[in-house]
Order: sequence, then structure tokens, then C-alpha cells
Amino acid sequence: MDAVRVALLREVLTGTEWPAAARRFAGALRSSVVPHGGGLLLVGTAVYEPWHLAAHLVDESTWSGLPELTPTLVRHRVEPGAPAHLAVGLCRIEAAGRGETLLLVAPERPGAGLLERVHDARRAGATVLSLDDGDPEVRGLAHETLAVTGSDDVDLDTVQHLVSAAAGENSAPAPRGRRRFRDRLSRLADQLMAPPPARW
Repeated sequence: MDAVRVALLREVLTGTEWPAAARRFAGALRSSVVPHGGGLLLVGTAVYEPWHLAAHLVDESTWSGLPELTPTLVRHRVEPGAPAHLAVGLCRIEAAGRGETLLLVAPERPGAGLLERVHDARRAGATVLSLDDGDPEVRGLAHETLAVTGSDDVDLDTVQHLVSAAAGENSAPAPRGRRRFRDRLSRLADQLMAPPPARW
């Protein structure tokens, strides 16, 4: 979805929770992959493959200059002779660990095998994010979730557009507020360790 359509979508959804919720979730996604230089794994359920979100994240990574947002699409069924970018199976989740992010897109409850793999990836140190239907077990596995239920004003596809667009946006600088104790202590240590000022 291009920037104009996303802007129109956000305008239509003004006054709802969705633009802010999508930005919050996208911020969590971005902050989990950018410091580690990538490692984003994207997986759906056995009946729902989030290839559309994968394509949008690839576009956003290109437009924003953040290659870390480019996901690896993990598939439940890999066809023989599939191109490399479509040939990553569920065993990739088993190898996930520290510094990697697993984004689970589940419009319905995932199977027990996938949930077990996601749990193992989390225990191995991977950050787990989920776009789901509010399933309590999925929410219990994820570090950050965004639930889209049947009673919401939007569907999962719409939220995926909002999240992918927000992930590629340049974020506003953090507001300058009171510095943390560690920041003040670090500054003091730098001043104490600096050479004396030159005499005038």
C-alpha cells in the first residue's frame, strides 16, 4: 500500500485506537530488529501465510533504508524446487535464538506444534511479537502483541498495512527529559577522566 493510501486509511481511522496501536507495535518491531542488524522471522499458521505482510515489510525496508526490516518468511509447507526466499521451513524457528525476532501472525489459534516451536524460540532468547486474534496462549508467549478480534472495526489485513507502514517511518526523536542516573554518572566519569583544560 502506498503512502497516500496509508495516510487516507489513518485519516479514516482517526479517533480509533488503531493508528496509535499500530505505531506502538511497529516501534516494538523496529526496536527489536534494528539494534541486532536484522534477524526478523515472519510466520503464520498452517492455513494463513503472511506473504502480504512480508512483501510490505520488504518494501518498507527498501524505502526507509532499514534492511533489518526485511523478514524471512517461514512456511509450514515448502514446495520442492521453491526459490530460496520461499524455501524456509518451520525448522528455522527451532534454530532461532538471542538477537532474532519472531513475528507470529495468527488470525486463528495456531497449532500446538507451532506454539511449541515459538515457546522454544522464546526460551532460547528470541523476541516474540504477535499479531493475533487475542488468543490467551499466544499472548502469553509474546513479548509484544496486537490483537485484532472479530468484533473490532478493522480486519487483520488492514492492521498489517498500518504496522508495516509505521515500521518504515522515521521515528520522532525521543523527548528530552530528565536524564537517568546512569547517564549523569557516565557524564561525570567522562569529565573526571578527561585531561585537564589547556591553560589560556
